[in-house]
Amino acid sequence: MEKRTDKNSYTIIFAIGMVLVVGALLAFTASSLKPNIIENQRLEKQQNILYAMGINDNDESSAVFISTDKAPEAFKNNVTDQLVVTVDGSGKLLKTQTRDEYFNETKQEPYLIDVKKQKANAKKGEPRKLPLFVGQNTEGKTVYVAPIYGKGLWDAIWGYVAMDENMVVQGAYFDHKGETPGLGANIKQRYFMDDFYGEHLLNEAGVFKGITVAKGNADPKNVDKTDNEVDAIAGATITGDGVTAMIKSDLKLYKPYFDNLKNN
Repeated sequence: MEKRTDKNSYTIIFAIGMVLVVGALLAFTASSLKPNIIENQRLEKQQNILYAMGINDNDESSAVFISTDKAPEAFKNNVTDQLVVTVDGSGKLLKTQTRDEYFNETKQEPYLIDVKKQKANAKKGEPRKLPLFVGQNTEGKTVYVAPIYGKGLWDAIWGYVAMDENMVVQGAYFDHKGETPGLGANIKQRYFMDDFYGEHLLNEAGVFKGITVAKGNADPKNVDKTDNEVDAIAGATITGDGVTAMIKSDLKLYKPYFDNLKNN
């Protein structure tokens, strides 16, 4: 009996079969790779936090992470606590949890908190959980590293900023998803990130001002660390504005924690 493979019904059945087979293969591949993806994300976050603390393999001009095989041990030795600071919609401090307190409540590590999701929750009026990593930098100084998240010209930008108890920046790391090469993408270049070291987030009166990535900054060599400004990247105004915005919106939420730290 002759088989007819040119009928519409055969084509439809074949297409459905291929979709099911390919779908099953993709699902299996995704499931198989998920542990590796999660592990890579964990290591990357540890490297980012350590970089902001000054623990890296930088040479004279390039930004270089410590290797992934060294990151877990360095993270364990240098990050002494992982806090979760919870604030309400107005930025009022609700509570501060240690790593153990937060893990016992949620079964999740603080460094795995999704900062983007927390920002979205805050827009809906829900309390926002802010990770804060406490540790020692290479100078033996206690620093507090906060993750920040925002929007550049084309897509997401993010970073980790290390501060002392007076909210003076001790280090920073920035990254992006799709900024323009040679322009906005340079926020992850060392010459830009290094400018943030020593910058004050508060003014002389103790009011939070943040740091503005300023075009036409009157201090291009970044000598004045109390002007709340760093020099912008040429041709990357919108990306720079995004860095300014995420610093001001996200780091401001940590001020109640530092106020409380000084008063207790």
